[in-house]
Amino acid sequence: MRTITKWIKGEEFESHQQHNHLKLDGKRERGISPKAVLLSGLAACAGIDVVEILQKMRVHFDSLEIDTEATMTEGIPKIFSHIEVVFKIKTNKINRNKVTKAIELSLEKYCGVATMLRKNSPISYTLVIEE
Repeated sequence: MRTITKWIKGEEFESHQQHNHLKLDGKRERGISPKAVLLSGLAACAGIDVVEILQKMRVHFDSLEIDTEATMTEGIPKIFSHIEVVFKIKTNKINRNKVTKAIELSLEKYCGVATMLRKNSPISYTLVIEE
């Protein structure tokens, strides 16, 4: 895996991976902050796993939203001291156990981003089922 990141101006950068690009901005005015990219990566990584696992389990769902929030340390460098992930899924409540299993498999076994972040920051999750 390789990315190329170029400085634009101020605290703005643009990162490229193959034909895709992402704007980053330390001031969060013209792009997402670098630490938010980590949280987004965690959400997408876990989301990909959860979708694939639920499809294999033949669990029908209409939507999935993943809300990630990190608590930061006080010192420099500011790092994540804890990460909370909220999975909001629109499915039948009878699927709760299967969705829980899919989330736990992702966060504890399959998601490489979660594995890397967990080495420094505990990760917990909440499941919200909307019918």
